[in-house]
Amino acid sequence: MKTLYYGLLSAALLAAGPVAVAQKAPAKAPAKKPAPAAAAAAPAKPKETPPPGGTPRDFTLPAKEEFTLSNGLKAQLVPYGEVPKVTMMVAIQAGNVHEAANEVGTADLLAKLLREGTATLSASQLADKIARMGGSLEISAGADQTNLWASCLSEYAPELAAVLADVVQHPTLPESELPRIKADFKRQMNLARAQPGTQARQKFAAALYGNHPYGRPLPTDAEIDALTMAQVKAFYQNQYGARRTAIFVAGKFDKAALRDAITKAWSEMPQGPAPRIEVAKSQIRPDVTTLDRPGAPQSTIVIGLPVVDPSHPDYMRVRVMNSLLGGSFGSRITRNIREDKGYTYSPYSYLETHYRTGNWSQNADVTTQETGNSLKEIVYEIEQLQKTPPTAEELKGIQNYESGLFVLRNSTPGGIIGQLNSLNLHGLPDSYLTEQVKNINAVTPQQVSETARKYVRPEAMTIVVVGDKKIIDPQIKKFQASRKKAL
Repeated sequence: MKTLYYGLLSAALLAAGPVAVAQKAPAKAPAKKPAPAAAAAAPAKPKETPPPGGTPRDFTLPAKEEFTLSNGLKAQLVPYGEVPKVTMMVAIQAGNVHEAANEVGTADLLAKLLREGTATLSASQLADKIARMGGSLEISAGADQTNLWASCLSEYAPELAAVLADVVQHPTLPESELPRIKADFKRQMNLARAQPGTQARQKFAAALYGNHPYGRPLPTDAEIDALTMAQVKAFYQNQYGARRTAIFVAGKFDKAALRDAITKAWSEMPQGPAPRIEVAKSQIRPDVTTLDRPGAPQSTIVIGLPVVDPSHPDYMRVRVMNSLLGGSFGSRITRNIREDKGYTYSPYSYLETHYRTGNWSQNADVTTQETGNSLKEIVYEIEQLQKTPPTAEELKGIQNYESGLFVLRNSTPGGIIGQLNSLNLHGLPDSYLTEQVKNINAVTPQQVSETARKYVRPEAMTIVVVGDKKIIDPQIKKFQASRKKAL
């Protein structure tokens, strides 16, 4: 199901000095004679300037083998590293976006049922077989895809490819397990719905995407209870197929043996439907919505609007602008409302992307009494960036940060696979990866300011605040009244 995640990792503790520990007082040493005055003050050691950073280098995509089976299934094999292990991903373009209005959650139930065994393996036998390979298997449905992530020791890679083919092509989908799976799914949805962050994001998505699946709320207990096995099987028959399936493998493996195994195990998969994602027509909704959470010590803020997706020529500029504005730990909004004002602990902005659509949002859990001031400062930082380009030094720091993140994302087999799957989903060329560092560092200060003016206009933003209405509503009204352009 639609998920929101964001992590910040600080290396401050690692960089700190030795930790102080309680010790016994040392025994008194004999008094020493005072040192001569000339030796009392040794000359100060001059500070050393750190060496300048190196020139960022473009990413070199590891040599990969690509092939397409006769039924339309695509595969990419990427030899990577020397660790005798393989990571494998099966991406099926069948997610929540493909569900009808009366079957929200069907993709999730199907993903959970895929783990319940095949025509030749029970659920426990499947788990044991994966474990004997020294591996793991995770299956989940997302907005645009259902993904199977698996790993194993290198010598079992051909066998793992066959097992995943069995899971996808010959699931038993036992109806006897459906009540248990529904109960688990309802618990997950109820836990998510109870979170103010989820409540705010759901309202925000509904404003931007309306009745499109991206704008739908999480399924209720009643909606989940109403789903039938017949609907699950129909979703499988109508949405799964070779033409919507791609296999990505990275790690150390015998390329010829793995290619043969994939060809043998997956060639009989029915072609199924052609790839299709209904492109969402996002809408500008300049509005402020508050959701009441009586007694809440914090207010959860989401403020944002539709922007471009990765296929757009401006996307890299938007990404750099986002990182400088609110998307990194040293960003302007973070410095303002976290470090300077102390309104919040971990604010963040980010770009959510789907096929041919996307949105930008600033998110923060702020002290209830500072809700209006937090909105004021967020908008202030946006407008400052629109008016004045960043210095070359500030921008270079952000570009180094983004370049470093990109390198980290490609430092593991799973990271490589994730990047290749993103290229496949968005229909992007390899050059999107291989030239990314160059394109990040080509953005100028003037372009950052221009991009902020073009894409993050406060007067066009949707604002959602979850908090204690009796305290936050007067603050929000005051904030709105202070604006020259209404929000």
